[in-house]
Amino acid sequence: MAVGIRAVDGMSAVAEATEKSVEASLALRRSARRVAIWVSLGLVCLAALASLLLMQGIGRQISDVVESHAMRTAARELTHALSQAEASQRGFLLTADPQFLERYQQAASGIDSRVEALLALTADDPAQSLRVAGITDDIAGKMAEMERAVELARTERANEAQSLTQTGMGARLMAEVNQTLEDFIAEEDFKLAARNEEMEQTRIGLVVALIAALVAAAILAYALLSRTQRQVSDLARSHRGLLSQNEVLEAQVAERTHEIEAARAHAERERQRVEALLQDTNHRVGNSLATVSSLLALQVMRSRSDEVRDALEAARLRVHAIASAHRRLRLGDDLESASASEFLTAVIEDIAATQTDGGRIALSSTIEPIDVSARDATTLGILVGELVTNALKHAFPGGRRGAIDVRLFRDEGGTPVLEVRDDGVGMSDPAATDGGLGSLIVRQLAGQFEGEPRYESTTAGGVAIRIALPGLTGASQAQLEA
Repeated sequence: MAVGIRAVDGMSAVAEATEKSVEASLALRRSARRVAIWVSLGLVCLAALASLLLMQGIGRQISDVVESHAMRTAARELTHALSQAEASQRGFLLTADPQFLERYQQAASGIDSRVEALLALTADDPAQSLRVAGITDDIAGKMAEMERAVELARTERANEAQSLTQTGMGARLMAEVNQTLEDFIAEEDFKLAARNEEMEQTRIGLVVALIAALVAAAILAYALLSRTQRQVSDLARSHRGLLSQNEVLEAQVAERTHEIEAARAHAERERQRVEALLQDTNHRVGNSLATVSSLLALQVMRSRSDEVRDALEAARLRVHAIASAHRRLRLGDDLESASASEFLTAVIEDIAATQTDGGRIALSSTIEPIDVSARDATTLGILVGELVTNALKHAFPGGRRGAIDVRLFRDEGGTPVLEVRDDGVGMSDPAATDGGLGSLIVRQLAGQFEGEPRYESTTAGGVAIRIALPGLTGASQAQLEA
């Protein structure tokens, strides 16, 4: 019995020891994880601090390198300017060429400023500043000698100038200046090499610090993984919300697009209706005027007085021309303009079909496609009708045969020109019109386009009426722009 009790106690002790061992192992792992996290954070902070300090050092080193490069460049530019001034001065002394003088003056004018710039750059470097200050007087002496030699050469004392340059003093000064500047540049080159070595060492230290930071960051990545997963989940939910809103917006856009298309179709139907109404209105006006023309024709037949018959016939022809102009008017897509080619050709064909006495008088036309406003188109049609009617009435008396040609074109300056030419009996003096009603109407209609009719005799014996219409295109354009 005692042996069994001791066995049970031993097993219990072993279980307790095992449990304590497991708890100690878990506690050790938790402690190790905490230590690893804190060590990683410490390494990240130290690496960041080291990187910051190293970057500041690199910044200072870069600043020093830039400053050394600037001093080196300034010294080179000063050397080049002195050499350029000396070479140009010698060229001027030898050739008296003004180009050498100009180059000398350009080089000499910048030497003082270059010396001052170099002194300013070396203000923080006592050794280099002392070098530059030591050659300032030599440079001034050399420049004074060159200026004196140039002045002697300019005053035609070349021999004295040559004697001055042959003393050797200027050459010695120039040699000393060049040597000092070369020493200056060599010193800066040495500094650049040393600073480059320091930058290389700093770069190595920075790489080491960055590697340490990366290692520490890799340890912390596990701790941040769970947070990243939560953020991804939040983003997924936001994405689903955005998709839902996008679907709503697309539906609204589709609805709005449908409304716009419906409004556009309605506007197109309204435009077509307005166009049809305008065409119908012009046609009705033309028909009404044609009715008036017919009534005047009946009145002509009933009148017994030749004078009254002639007056009524002239009025009938003018009303008929206006009616034809309205019936033949076809507006463009903008409902504000018409093509003169299409419109006037139709008006002339209408006149030819009704007033040429069965083809006794041939009526032809050449009309360029000039766009005019609706108001100007009607007026232009009436003007053409009046000119053609006058030619039919006066140019071919006694059953005479002939031809009338109507042209509308642009002259060399781009101004529209209307010309009506016949081969009839002509006029004794084309410059002196009879002052009749027809001539008065033509002048008034032409005046609406800032034009004046000109009458000329043709080689065939007839009359050519030429009217420049500068206001025709301008008026139509102004209306279209408005």
